[in-house]
Amino acid sequence: MSLKSEPIGPIPEETMRIAKAAFPKGTRFMKMRDELGTLYHDEMFADLFSATGQPALAPWRLALVTIMHFAEELPDRQAADAVRSRIDWKYALGLELSESGFDFSALSEFRSRLIEGHAESLLFETLLLSLRQRGLLKAGGQQRTDATHVLAAVRVINRAVCVGETLRATLNSLAEVVPEWLSFFAPEEWYQRYAHRIEEYRRAFREREASCCSRNHRSRWIWLAGCDFYNARLELVASSPSGRNAPPCLGATVRADRRANALPF
Repeated sequence: MSLKSEPIGPIPEETMRIAKAAFPKGTRFMKMRDELGTLYHDEMFADLFSATGQPALAPWRLALVTIMHFAEELPDRQAADAVRSRIDWKYALGLELSESGFDFSALSEFRSRLIEGHAESLLFETLLLSLRQRGLLKAGGQQRTDATHVLAAVRVINRAVCVGETLRATLNSLAEVVPEWLSFFAPEEWYQRYAHRIEEYRRAFREREASCCSRNHRSRWIWLAGCDFYNARLELVASSPSGRNAPPCLGATVRADRRANALPF
């Protein structure tokens, strides 16, 4: 991928008009654009891209989306959907209302470039500098200034989605192949927990049915998914010799996610 830098233009007139009409008092992202501008520019990321190859998406926009979807605790797919569907996001990113956005995989690719180029601190330090210059961040405050926290938090969200979606896809396959085996084994709460795409509702990350000491709601949900994987694997091992013929895909899926360090056991 190559960097084809283009001047950052103003917010399109139609986007500004509709956004101001829909949100007369503004949203936090509209206020961010009004007060802080675009924050980033493409030249800041020039070292992360090749001089040749297919033109990359504007890095300054990907950087801003990374900050925005960290602020809203969204997985990559929902963040990409927000770029397409939310007026205040289009306002902050300076996009036309008709802009179709980009594939969600561009966000993880951008984070990988930041990490591989040892530029993890660039996003957060630029934001902190802008806030300090405007007197919005006081010295000696309690704000977290660990630049890697932003990228790490976003990665945890997407890993949680990956774990849940992997189990959900496996359960859907089992429901088609061996519905009797699954209905005998699966507890009732699984039908509620894995009935929909994990990233389509945030309730899963705030589920209160388990208590895990000081873990936050998202960590509790990851813990629940890990337990579900573990229990499913135990049942698979226990039931295979008994002649119930559970398919091997579940065990392979669990092993793959364990290798990726996605599960807590």
